[in-house]
Amino acid sequence: MKITEIVCQILRIKNVEAKTASSQDSVLVRVRTDEGIEGIGEADSSPEMVKAVIDAPFSHNVAAGLRGLLVGENPLETDRLWQTMYRRTMYCGRRSTTITAMAAIDMALWDIKGKKYGEPIHRLLGGKRHDRFRAYASILFGKDGRQTADIGRRWIDAGYTAVKFGWEPMGQSEAVDRDLVAGARKGLGDDATLLIDAGCVWDARTALDRAHAFAEQKIGWLEEPLHPDDYEGYRWLRDRSPVPIASGEEECGRQSFRPYIDGRCLDVYQVDLSRNGFTDSAYIRQRVEEIGARLCNHCYTSPVTVAASLHWLATCRDAFLFEDCVEDSPLRHELTHEKVQAVDGWIAVPDRPGLGVTIDEDFVRSTLVSESR
Repeated sequence: MKITEIVCQILRIKNVEAKTASSQDSVLVRVRTDEGIEGIGEADSSPEMVKAVIDAPFSHNVAAGLRGLLVGENPLETDRLWQTMYRRTMYCGRRSTTITAMAAIDMALWDIKGKKYGEPIHRLLGGKRHDRFRAYASILFGKDGRQTADIGRRWIDAGYTAVKFGWEPMGQSEAVDRDLVAGARKGLGDDATLLIDAGCVWDARTALDRAHAFAEQKIGWLEEPLHPDDYEGYRWLRDRSPVPIASGEEECGRQSFRPYIDGRCLDVYQVDLSRNGFTDSAYIRQRVEEIGARLCNHCYTSPVTVAASLHWLATCRDAFLFEDCVEDSPLRHELTHEKVQAVDGWIAVPDRPGLGVTIDEDFVRSTLVSESR
């Protein structure tokens, strides 16, 4: 089998807002073969930047576009092709957009492998340990505590027993931060799991102060309180915090996760398949399990990444929650024919070959803004 074509499609909904929500646009990567099998992948990054990494012409031996490296190769050789891409893009950035473009292609290659052998990807990764997960509804904060409480009630009424609120307007002041979390707890009631995503807004001492304040609201974890590069701050905070510390969604590839893992900086490591691919996510899983920490997915894009996340998280020994983006975005809900979302607070792991989802071509045509091959 050989790769014959790599297609990049940038999709964007019409009403893009100035908010931290990557379900508003996407870059879909479609890898086609001489046997007629197509694999689907997705990157959570700036779509135009990812497309540029794939489309770029050859410059020299360690600055090459990904399409030129892969056409003609055997798509089943996923480990070798990951290393080829990593080596031949050495001058293009080791932790960021280049890795997300590689992740989208890698996701598509594993989709091809699953379709070729008639197996779901979780089986090719070594076998699933979970058939379903308790899902948490993942959504942004309201403008204040009262609006956040209303949002929480909506998702509890929809059947979720866990909800995560994130990002703006947290970080403006202590009063705002406390109001948002108190409102979230009020909306969820006493029994539901409340998770808080700060959105990288504090220094370590402020984060510790907030962790103690939020512990009064019995939060399940405090996510991304610090800047992603503050490894020492995370290690210091994790050793002192009364609540678990979670992070990792920005990280791209095993080298990006290495300082967190080696430093035992986190309680929960959040891995995004659309920034790491299956190949490096499998490695990260093994390293995190070795140090006795826990794993969760990060996913705020489309059903393609949701499906990929389910396959990967199903192989994680101590997986306990699944991030289920509930943004009211057509891209989150309509890109595939299959609806990949929780029902009554639980989400099932796909068992069809490959990713187990099929693209709705009508939706692609309605949101397509750019394409290359």
